[in-house]
Amino acid sequence: MKEKIKHISFNNKDNPKSYFDIVKIEDLLQKEIDHDVGKNHLVRFYVILFIYEGQGYHTIDFTDYNYKKGTVLLVRKDQIHKFFRSPNVKGYLLVFTEEFIISHLNRMEAMKSMQLFNDSLNFPKIEFNNKEEFSDFTILIKHMESEYHSKDEFSIGITRSVLHIVITKLFRIKAKQEHLVGKKRYIAQFLALQKLVEEDCFKSKKVQYYAQKLGVSSKTINNIVNNVINASAKSFIDERTIMQIKRLLISTDHSIKEIAYISGFSDPTNFFKYFKKFTDNSPEAFRQAH
Repeated sequence: MKEKIKHISFNNKDNPKSYFDIVKIEDLLQKEIDHDVGKNHLVRFYVILFIYEGQGYHTIDFTDYNYKKGTVLLVRKDQIHKFFRSPNVKGYLLVFTEEFIISHLNRMEAMKSMQLFNDSLNFPKIEFNNKEEFSDFTILIKHMESEYHSKDEFSIGITRSVLHIVITKLFRIKAKQEHLVGKKRYIAQFLALQKLVEEDCFKSKKVQYYAQKLGVSSKTINNIVNNVINASAKSFIDERTIMQIKRLLISTDHSIKEIAYISGFSDPTNFFKYFKKFTDNSPEAFRQAH
């Protein structure tokens, strides 16, 4: 598959074994690196953007999010994002892989931490509206920066622990703002379903297929999805399928007809109708727009 956009893997040249990096946003926007951060690029790691000065926009999976002082944006592994160059923006980019989290936490706590970035469960934008919380969070980030760059035998362990505190504090903010669904019943079953749908959505878009794969009834699948995200199982499957199609349209040079077949449609006309039903755009128009 020929890549149309850059797929960026984690690469910390200064400390390749850490699985973590912290970068000032204003420095990143001025750096000369091997890809243009102002264009769509797919990341193979997790990102926390924290803005402590200025305002602007950032795109995550083709949606533009405005930000200002006190905004946090979350980017999940395998999402597509891009920066808008805003000259007055200052902030931090925390970049890390699952290994950095898992190596420190037990499995259940690590899984909970990763839920923060799950775009099906949580809105990817958090606002600090409380000055004291914003100040405390800024101190944590600067402490993490200081520890990480000290590079002694304890620095990585301390940095990892502070990152866990950062993620937990973000969970707290989401819980206060009622943007958190991670405490609901069936969350483990939902995550298993989500993983399966993202792997197999081009094989089948039917609820019964996933019910059989998971060894439950279609009614149970609907109950799981409705309990966690207040939607039907079919609408969830379609939403994830459309996102995977969008990524193919943007990240490869395949023709629309080829993408139709890859997506499981034997007739490109049906593919066109399916995509337009959920996006109000034709596949070609979406590709040109992005």
